Amino acid sequence: MSKKISLRIGGRNFDIDVDENFLQFIEYQMAKDFNRDGNNDLKILLQAYIGKTYELYIQEQKIDKILKKLDK
Repeated sequence: MSKKISLRIGGRNFDIDVDENFLQFIEYQMAKDFNRDGNNDLKILLQAYIGKTYELYIQEQKIDKILKKLDK
C-alpha cells in the first residue's frame, strides 16, 4: 500500500507516493534535508541531491573495500 508525502519546492507543492514500509525512512531523511513546513528553493533541492549522491559514493567505496578484503 502506498502513502503520500508532500514537499514544497519553488512555491509548488509536490505529492509523492511511497511504499508504506519506506515512509518512516523517507520522512526522517527529508526532515534532515528540507524544510518540511515551508518552501524550499531549488538550491536546497540541488544541495540535497549532491549530498545524497556523495553519501552513495562513500557507501560504494566502503563496499568495494570490503569486497576486496573478501577476495583475498
